[in-house]
Amino acid sequence: MNAGAPHQRWPAEAIWQSVVPQWPGFSIEILPEIDSSNSELMRRARQGRHDPILLLAERQSAGRGRQGRTWVGEPGHALTFSIGLPYYPSNWSGLSLAVGLSLAESLGGDIQLKWPNDLWCHQKKLGGILIEAASQGDQSYAVIGIGLNIQLPANKDLRTPPAALSEFWQGVSAPLALERVVKPLLDALRSFEANGFSPLQQRFNARDALCGLDVTTSDGLFGLCAGVDDQGAMQIDTPKGRVKVSSAEVSVRPK
Repeated sequence: MNAGAPHQRWPAEAIWQSVVPQWPGFSIEILPEIDSSNSELMRRARQGRHDPILLLAERQSAGRGRQGRTWVGEPGHALTFSIGLPYYPSNWSGLSLAVGLSLAESLGGDIQLKWPNDLWCHQKKLGGILIEAASQGDQSYAVIGIGLNIQLPANKDLRTPPAALSEFWQGVSAPLALERVVKPLLDALRSFEANGFSPLQQRFNARDALCGLDVTTSDGLFGLCAGVDDQGAMQIDTPKGRVKVSSAEVSVRPK
């Protein structure tokens, strides 16, 4: 375990002790600043480093969201980390939904899930997920990036109004949030690897922020959101019938 030189007091030892029995060789690395924890783990994976790791950045200067959007995390105001794992699910479909569901259930409150990779609270964005994969020969490696608002961000010029954990969790800090979510998340990743998304469909739909709303997709589709199917595809009832949308194709927003 490598705790770097963090500015906050992180529960790295407690987290490591709780997860290493199920993930031999697991390590935790905490950096004061980096461009992007996902980018760093992808660089390492391309160099052949496929060890299980949690890489946390107290500040990300060039964090990345879905479709190339920038996500900047400031110390104390955001929790930003990535988990890298050797990973071999039979079907990757719905992985970002499984990650979001684990986070939402760990954090409690009125957290909902906006397909395919955002956490929402009262129609405001609490956080996001970015999943990437690196393969070399028979080696398969997943990088799961998480960004959560601890405090409301100073930047008001955002596509979606922000929410923060501090709005419903008194005394929350980034270290406290990290300690709450990591072990259940790693358990969820292990379960997904073995069982896929299907067992989670009902629980996801119970927290689906878009279900029952009129939605539009980035490629012009319009209709009523009918939740997700057993593979995690968004189902939209259009005038021409039900259409299933994969997260690789489009983004979906309430109308």
